Amino acid sequence: MSGKVFLVGAGPGDPELITVRGLRVLREADVVVYDRLVHPALVDEAPAGAERVYAGKHPGGLRTSQEQIVQVLVDRARRGLRVVRLKGGDPFVFGRGGEEVEALREAGVPYEVVPGVTAAVAVPAAAQIPVTHRERASAFAVVTGHACEASPGVDWSALVRVPTLVVLMGLRRLPQVVDQLLAAGAEPDTPVAMVARGTLPDQRVVVATLGTVVEDVQRAGLQPPATLVVGRVVQLAREAGAWGPTGFAAGRA
Repeated sequence: MSGKVFLVGAGPGDPELITVRGLRVLREADVVVYDRLVHPALVDEAPAGAERVYAGKHPGGLRTSQEQIVQVLVDRARRGLRVVRLKGGDPFVFGRGGEEVEALREAGVPYEVVPGVTAAVAVPAAAQIPVTHRERASAFAVVTGHACEASPGVDWSALVRVPTLVVLMGLRRLPQVVDQLLAAGAEPDTPVAMVARGTLPDQRVVVATLGTVVEDVQRAGLQPPATLVVGRVVQLAREAGAWGPTGFAAGRA
């Protein structure tokens, strides 16, 4: 067996934010197994003759099980092929990359992890929101919107004490996230921003507070993927004049 699996981070959305190493590996792939949030332009970077396997998980719709994905990775690698597992963001930040590495080890399949730019930092940055700031935020934490129901052990009272909280995939469960934070002691006037389609040309941002964000986001009609940022650092983007008169950031050129 001379095949190998590469777990490659595709970045937060903009296809130019993949790493140099990730792009090089992708251009040498025999097989590309890609997620729903991977930009189509990146999939097109694979050789024309490479097999393309869609492995998306649509909320409430078509889903490719993790077992099916691993089966494809192992099967193609055992055929001696170079397999690129292309994952949005970074493979090890809520991307199940750790689970896939464990499965590859058990199967005796060679692999390499190519880190990616995580949306947890890049999406707030694209909205001019630093997750840390010497005077306003000395630390930050990252969770997913799924934590409301999939991880009942999440300590929301501890998260409230972290200066900046980033919630990935936070749009569909925004009301539950807000309820958890308020119940844990967060102030209703805490600044928040919801960044939809971050780093892409049609990026949109809603700036609000914990007490108003659910209604404001619903009114704006934002669509996933979207990232929620909670904390005083959100004020920096407003102070920099990043927002239009309606409170939405203008689309990036």
